[in-house]
Amino acid sequence: MKPTIYDVAKEAGVSISTVSKVLNNTGSIAEKTRKKVRDTMHQLDYQPSVVASVKKRIQTIGLLIPNIANPFMAEIARGVENHVKKFGFSLMICSTDNDLKNEIEYISILKQKYIDGIIIATGLKEDKAIKELLKAEIPVALLSRDVSSLAVDAVLVDDFLGGYEATEYLISLGHKRIAMITEDIKFPTIGARFEGYKQALERAGLPYDENLVSLNNTSLDEGKQSTRELLHLSVPPTAIFASTEFLAIGAIQGARELKIKVPQDLSIIGFDDTVLSTICDPPLTTIAQPIHEMSKKVVELLIQEIEDSKETKQRIVLSPKLVVRASTSHNKTNT
Repeated sequence: MKPTIYDVAKEAGVSISTVSKVLNNTGSIAEKTRKKVRDTMHQLDYQPSVVASVKKRIQTIGLLIPNIANPFMAEIARGVENHVKKFGFSLMICSTDNDLKNEIEYISILKQKYIDGIIIATGLKEDKAIKELLKAEIPVALLSRDVSSLAVDAVLVDDFLGGYEATEYLISLGHKRIAMITEDIKFPTIGARFEGYKQALERAGLPYDENLVSLNNTSLDEGKQSTRELLHLSVPPTAIFASTEFLAIGAIQGARELKIKVPQDLSIIGFDDTVLSTICDPPLTTIAQPIHEMSKKVVELLIQEIEDSKETKQRIVLSPKLVVRASTSHNKTNT
């Protein structure tokens, strides 16, 4: 395997950012350090991509996210920015608002700016724009999404396992009528969480009831409204699994408006585990995504692609983790 920028930094005993500055002749670096890095590159026979070297004049990576107001995406963006800085890059963040037109427009703009590489973390189903990036030989890495038909690096969490563990935990607390409030299940990540929910019910011998599933919710207010509707059923749920943290917090607020106590009367579990999970009332039991590790891995994969230092694409699937807080408790009813 070709030596990478990591290998040069490790062998020379300097940061990756220092190696990048030497490669691009930028920054204030002591001549002794500069010479050491260059000697190490020669010793390891390190040869950065000619295409990448030309593009690196702007030292910028683009990040496409669906909504910067989403706490999970905000923390993802912060994590990505922290890691790209270590490589001497800056970050251009584009928030698509889950709009296909915005996604295509932003990708077009990034292409025109000769961006060094792009991280795509949107949940849209359109793959045409990604294919165009690959045809243009622009390095691409996917975050929290996957397109199995394309040869592209991807970092994601095991969403099926997360959905399964959330539902299984509620079942272990004695809940039998478990509702789910979710975004559009046509998005692969959300669909996987939904399938995990259904599978856990099936394995526990509990029937799947479509009346207990509220689809296509995206905001806190929609999570609140869906919860009110679920709690007005003739036999309401005793627990709710929300596919995102925003929806879970909306569920807590919806229950409170109906004087339903959480978790005494209704258990609620979310998905993501950002800072909001710890400061909402009550603190939210959730399925935690390893945000720091996801951000780090996707940046590393993209930098390797930019450096032309790896031969195969990678699909990295990380495990979620159940974090128990105060929004769930044992079922005290017979339902």
